[in-house]
Amino acid sequence: MSGLVLNGVVIDDTFAEAFPMAATRLVITADSPKWARIAAATMTGFATSVIGCGVEAGIERALSGEETPDGRPGVAVLAFAMNEEGLAQQVTTRVGQCVLTSPGSACFAGIEGGRKIALGKALRFFGDGWQIAKRLDDQRFWRVPVMDGEFLCEETTGSAGGIGGGNFLILASSRPACLAAAEAAVAAVAPLAGCILPFPGGVVRSGSKVGSKYPKLFASSNHKFCPTLRAAVPDSALSADDAAVLEIVIDGLDEAAIRNATRAGILAACALGRDGGINRISAGNYGGNLGPFHFHLHEIMA
Repeated sequence: MSGLVLNGVVIDDTFAEAFPMAATRLVITADSPKWARIAAATMTGFATSVIGCGVEAGIERALSGEETPDGRPGVAVLAFAMNEEGLAQQVTTRVGQCVLTSPGSACFAGIEGGRKIALGKALRFFGDGWQIAKRLDDQRFWRVPVMDGEFLCEETTGSAGGIGGGNFLILASSRPACLAAAEAAVAAVAPLAGCILPFPGGVVRSGSKVGSKYPKLFASSNHKFCPTLRAAVPDSALSADDAAVLEIVIDGLDEAAIRNATRAGILAACALGRDGGINRISAGNYGGNLGPFHFHLHEIMA
């Protein structure tokens, strides 16, 4: 590590390693911004990592009535999975359980092209034969009777190749300082289109490495960045001043989205500076063996 310092914070000369995923965007609307966000937040629950959740999902941004198909307030959601089959299964299940059930909700495609993922095409059967199809231009919708009126749902949404696992690490002299920097990074990334931060509040404390001493585990704690193991492991990546580490994981629709989010997040974290307890910025990688997308921190921050 050397060569680049921002506001007293060292930026390691390393890279974040990311991998290809299948992705889609949904537009969820409701009678009010509150209920659009409730439906979206419920649909993206338990969707932090494909390691245990099957999908990584999150709210991309809020939408005004001018930006939605039905003129109501809405929320754009992004979802990522390891393949199109897994993505399709997760999307259909989550929309059925979390959007169909939410008061006043409707669901529309948020992306065109790629393999079509069933929305209303699958959920229409809940109407028990009373559902009605409606076509507008090249788009087909389903009107499913529910107890507060109708659930309007586009027949399918599209899919695209996405990228998962973009990341950077914040190393700080205390846990409060580390969390403050992570929260600043999340706030800086939140307005950006084309990406999400899938973990709780956008922050990960349990950064992982590939593999484990236990054969059944695909991933385990990244011991190199655990402060309590600093003196116990020979390959610790922490100095005596590093008391806490938090990770920001970024999923994006393309490389540009992840680069933009990485830069914005690091700038925000470094704004607290060395005097604010922020020591270093690093990234998680596995020597280039996990995925083909390498986001070099020095290049991004140049």
